[in-house]
Amino acid sequence: MSLFGLLLVLHILASIAIMGPAFVLPIIRRSARTVSQLRFVFGITTKLAIIPKIGGTVLILTGVWLMIITKMGLSQMWLNVSILLSLLMIVLIDGMIEPRMKKIIKMISESQDQGNELPAEFGLLFKKIVPIETVAQLLMIVILVLMVVKPF
Repeated sequence: MSLFGLLLVLHILASIAIMGPAFVLPIIRRSARTVSQLRFVFGITTKLAIIPKIGGTVLILTGVWLMIITKMGLSQMWLNVSILLSLLMIVLIDGMIEPRMKKIIKMISESQDQGNELPAEFGLLFKKIVPIETVAQLLMIVILVLMVVKPF
């Protein structure tokens, strides 16, 4: 396999490492019906949080390396739009979703002795996160389409 092929495979695997958890984890989180289930879900998501971070680093490194090898640089509009949308997605996830999730995790850890039923306030907090997660997921779909189709 050539260097280009190896970098491309790593680039694709890194994008899966980023996008996979972003699609699956919100669905798993929304399925929790009790405090103990939510604690379990947050325990898993906290442990899996390293995967998108590693994937993001590999994605950036391989992407830059691929741009250098192909001498493409930032001359393609689809690439510029993809980079811009990726940055927007990072801002949504790291700047808006994660702080809200940390607040929920803190509330969960403080509610150790309040029974197993989810309090209504958790539902309200999740309802504030769902639209932001949906926008982030839609951005990922658009980025994937741009990478596959390269329309302009």
